[in-house]
Amino acid sequence: MKRIFTLSSIFILAIFSCNNDDDQIVVSNQEIPVVKQIETYQVIEEKNITYAEGLSHESFNSPNFTVMPIKLDVYYPNNNETNRPVFMFIHGGAFENGSKEQAAIVNIANYYASRGWVFVSIDYRLKNDFGTVPTEWANVAAILPVSEDDRASFNAMYPAQRDAKAALRWIIANKENYNINTDYITVGGASAGANTAKGIVVSDPNDFTNEISTVQDPTLSTTNLEEIYQVATIVDFWGGQSVTDAFELVYGRDLFDNNDPALYKAHSTDDPTVPYSSALELQQVYTSIGVTMRLDTLQDAGHGNFNATLNGKRLEELAFEFITEQQNLIVE
Repeated sequence: MKRIFTLSSIFILAIFSCNNDDDQIVVSNQEIPVVKQIETYQVIEEKNITYAEGLSHESFNSPNFTVMPIKLDVYYPNNNETNRPVFMFIHGGAFENGSKEQAAIVNIANYYASRGWVFVSIDYRLKNDFGTVPTEWANVAAILPVSEDDRASFNAMYPAQRDAKAALRWIIANKENYNINTDYITVGGASAGANTAKGIVVSDPNDFTNEISTVQDPTLSTTNLEEIYQVATIVDFWGGQSVTDAFELVYGRDLFDNNDPALYKAHSTDDPTVPYSSALELQQVYTSIGVTMRLDTLQDAGHGNFNATLNGKRLEELAFEFITEQQNLIVE
C-alpha cells in the first residue's frame, strides 16, 4: 500500500518520538515453549554485553572517526528450560537520547523474564554518535526542508536500524547460550524504538545493512552478517512510521507487505508527540495487507506513559496476551 506523505510529516512522526487469525505461528521444529501467567522465576541479568561495533564520526560521514562498542543487556529465567521465547526491546528518545537501562524497560524485562522469556534490551548509536550513513540517505537528508538539527535526526535513523538488526543477528548467533527457540521472536520498542522495531522487522534482510560495504565500514564484520532471523510478533508502544516512510523516500520502496508479522500497538488519543492519527494510518496499512494488528487505544496517557492501563491491565500484560495468542505459546 502506498501512503501519501510529505517530508515534513515524516519528520514530525519520526523524530519525536482488523484481526485475522490465519497468520498465527506454525511451529517448525521444536516443541512449543511454555510460559507462566504469573511471576515465577528468579531473573538472571547479564549487563553491557557488546553485540557489535560501529563507527562514530566527528560529523556524519566525516573522515575522522572512532570505533565504538554497542551494547545490550540480557535478562533470563533461572530455570532449566531449554526452549525459551525471546523478546528484544528498543528504547525510545527521538534517536537522540535514551537507554537500555531505563527503569520502565527494566520493569518490563523482569516481567517477561520471570515468566519464561529471554528479554534483551539494546542500546544503539544515537544522533550525536554520528554513525555512518549511505550516500543516498545523506543526500535526501540534505534537501529536507527542515533545520540542520532535524536533518541530523533523519540521518541518525539509519545507523539505529543497522545496529538493531545487528542485535537481532547477535541473538541468533547466541541462541544456544540462552536456550532460545528462534521460532518465537518478538521485537518491540517505545516511540523511536517502536519506529525501529517496525523498520527492522518489515524490511528485507539486506536493508539497513548492504547499503554500506565492509570496505566503507569494517565494523560491519562484527555484526554476525551470516545469521538470518524471522520475527513472529512486533510490539509498538506509541511509535510512528517515520523509519519506513524515510526508507520509501530514499529508496522508493514500500516496506510493508503480507509477509509481515502480527503487530500489537498501544497509543493514546492525546499523544502530543506522535499523533494518534499515525496509529490509525498503520491500522489501515495492516488491514490492506491482511496481517493481524491489535490497536489498544489509550485515553489521557500522553506520550511515553509506561504506567498506562486499559481495562485495568498494564501495557506489558496487554502485550503478553497478544504475544502468547499469536505465537500459540503454552501459558501455565
